[in-house]
Amino acid sequence: MTDPSNPQAALEQLHEQLGDCVETSFEQREDHSYDGLKISCLPDAVIRVKEDSQVGMALKIANEYSIPVTTRGAGSSLTGGATPIQGGWVLDLSGLNNLTVDQKNQVARCGPGVVIADLQAEAAKDGLFYPPDPSSKKFCTIGGNIACNAGGLRCVKYGVTRDYVLALEGYLANGEKVRWGRATRKFATGYNLRDLWVGSEGTLGVVTQATLRLIDLPMFTRTFLGVFESDEVALSSPNELRKLGLRPSILEYLDQWTIDCLQKYVGTEVFPGVDPKPMLLIELDGSEREVEEHSIDLTKWMKSRALAFRSASTADEAEKIWDVRRQGSSSMKKLASTKLNEDVVVPLDKQVELVQCVDGLREKFGIKIGVFGHCGDGNLHVNLMYDEENAEETTRAVAALKELMSRVIELGGAISGEHGVGLAKTPFVREQFNQAEWSAMLAVKQALDPNNILNPGKIFDVFNPWEQKKIPVILSWEHENEEPKP
Repeated sequence: MTDPSNPQAALEQLHEQLGDCVETSFEQREDHSYDGLKISCLPDAVIRVKEDSQVGMALKIANEYSIPVTTRGAGSSLTGGATPIQGGWVLDLSGLNNLTVDQKNQVARCGPGVVIADLQAEAAKDGLFYPPDPSSKKFCTIGGNIACNAGGLRCVKYGVTRDYVLALEGYLANGEKVRWGRATRKFATGYNLRDLWVGSEGTLGVVTQATLRLIDLPMFTRTFLGVFESDEVALSSPNELRKLGLRPSILEYLDQWTIDCLQKYVGTEVFPGVDPKPMLLIELDGSEREVEEHSIDLTKWMKSRALAFRSASTADEAEKIWDVRRQGSSSMKKLASTKLNEDVVVPLDKQVELVQCVDGLREKFGIKIGVFGHCGDGNLHVNLMYDEENAEETTRAVAALKELMSRVIELGGAISGEHGVGLAKTPFVREQFNQAEWSAMLAVKQALDPNNILNPGKIFDVFNPWEQKKIPVILSWEHENEEPKP
């Protein structure tokens, strides 16, 4: 009988089954001990998978011996989703990077290690388009995007990763192979476990193949940048543009604080002669006729609502406008040793209240906080800057973050719109759900992973990296023994 308390026996069996795919050197284990959250936890082994079946072999052994398994792609998660917090084995899927585009059926079939930018480039060769567009697309992988249901700039028009996943192949915790969905535009047969896997952060199964829906590549774009008198005016844009029949592919907001920070950083005014005010970056895409017609309507709206605006008629001009969005984040990094990017999301009509909340937190706690992001779908990124070596300032940042999360939930929002829970948001996730909801999710986890080997320590467990002295904003959840808000 298998002894679940004998990890050495499990490792020996793993070596026998997978040979040189298994690496146990300190250097390799250290390289795979952390992700974008920078919390390091050393695994016992790294498994560099070369083919799908090896995932099943590794999971079968891990399940028999109750070895924790953390799946990893590029390791770009900002929440600790790929951190092997309980040690065990890291399953590196970056080598599963096969990619084919089926132009006739407008689908792509790819392994979880395929980089998003490569997927988009390959689809574009056939005049096709994979819209999800995370800012890390040049290195993040489709497996990671599926794990946290990644979004990006184009969500306002095109939706998120889940909207393009037709089918998933992979393995259950016990090593058995499954396929959820099919390569069809419709599928209404049985439970939709495909969508259950999307956004589950590797806690319910391991994806080894994805079939993705593609659409026609929009051939023309036009980019606008406008400055507005107030947050109320700028954040009314999603509803006002919708009433005008306009569907921007990108609708981004930057608050006044961010613009002021950016202008000090670059040393020039975005709109000369105009004081720092909230701004919108808007991009239209489609056919040449659509873009031209919609540009006329958008220009009229800008003239009636903006203090000043400009549009790009060339790619170089568009790039200059995009620099405003990019440098907002860069400028904030210069203000303190630590920058936290919280990807909260609220209903569209609550965005002004969220920004007002941030204004209050900035004043109350004396913390540098900027807001920018995807106002077209309510997913605003709240960035807190503080010096982690300053204990008193760090304490204030912790308090500000806690109030922010509670307020987001009060507004009917969610603590994450596209980064996932991972480790970073476990102290807050319990407040998001009532007891029935929480119990139902735990029941699903128990049913699909009864030995809790798949990415343990994520989502459900409260982790405190405060003790790690890396990201001091994770708190022990105060209400873990209380009935959460319904």
